[in-house]
Amino acid sequence: MTQQQTNPSGPPVLEVLPLTPIIGAEIRGLRLSADLPAPAIAALRTLIARHKVVFLRQQEHLDDAAQTAFARQLGDLVRHPPQHDAQTSPALFEEVSAHDGRAGQWHSTATFLPAYPKYTVLRGVVIPPTGGDTIWANTTAAYQSLPPALKRLAESLRAVHSNADDDATRLPSASGAENTDCAGHLGGTTFQTEHPVVRLHPETGEQSLLLGSFVRRIPGLSRADTRHIHGLFQGFITAPENTVRWRWQAGDVVICDNRATQHVDVDDYGEALRILRRVTVDGDIPVGVDGRKSIAIAGPDPDRSSLAPPDHPDDGATGCEVHRTIARTAGCGVFDVPFVTDGRVAQFSGSVP
Repeated sequence: MTQQQTNPSGPPVLEVLPLTPIIGAEIRGLRLSADLPAPAIAALRTLIARHKVVFLRQQEHLDDAAQTAFARQLGDLVRHPPQHDAQTSPALFEEVSAHDGRAGQWHSTATFLPAYPKYTVLRGVVIPPTGGDTIWANTTAAYQSLPPALKRLAESLRAVHSNADDDATRLPSASGAENTDCAGHLGGTTFQTEHPVVRLHPETGEQSLLLGSFVRRIPGLSRADTRHIHGLFQGFITAPENTVRWRWQAGDVVICDNRATQHVDVDDYGEALRILRRVTVDGDIPVGVDGRKSIAIAGPDPDRSSLAPPDHPDDGATGCEVHRTIARTAGCGVFDVPFVTDGRVAQFSGSVP
């Protein structure tokens, strides 16, 4: 592969290596920090908008505080509700193999919220010697691949998303333990939101399918029909040609647009330790092709669009959400970021640390 190129008389050059034609790109030549120049952040947003998820290796210089400070340049940071572990800092989310389930379901992060996170910034800390990959799928490409009749059907539907464990409406792939575990991480609070099945991306204007394992019902359809319709559209989302699989290394940073992707962690690493830390960026309320916004149905405060705190409490001087995921990731909250250019090389003015 081509190595990083730097022009001593001009702006730095980022090497951008698409991993598939549909989704994912590795970015080389960028050292993430809290004080990246505005053109660098703009270039990142452009690349994320185009590739939906971007991967950066060799970011071992980042610790929790530096990861948080970098992510803050992408937007307001959001934290989760009270955790099940009273000794855990409000900013630190721990999932330990001794009591947490594994995430084995396709989902976008926290879609049971009206304004679920738009970006997730993940950092690999401890990675199993084998296994533990994460797979992302492009929900925009999935919508584009639908036949016209299925596009019209999807555009006409709304779906209720919830973190509640409900035997009657649970999807076939979701176990009761996984759903209950997710509710536990959210302090036992039940959230429900009705979203359009097809949403518009606020930056790109693209249409994407808004589904995943938090869907509980489609209004107007029976439980059986909800499962059939959900499975039909999920099949387009998770088609192999629509995905990218990332083999983690310690020091990796991954940024994904949670409004245009779903993801799943592969449960194939036995009892090995797996630690990821994540920061999430507050999102926007989805709008359907008919102009209707998502609606909060249940939650502690239906007037609050997201889980972002109204102020910025002191949580270890980070003021944001840093999730510490140890060994097994419960499928309850995941993540995101924004925008791109043609070609494999992106340039911006300014210096890169």
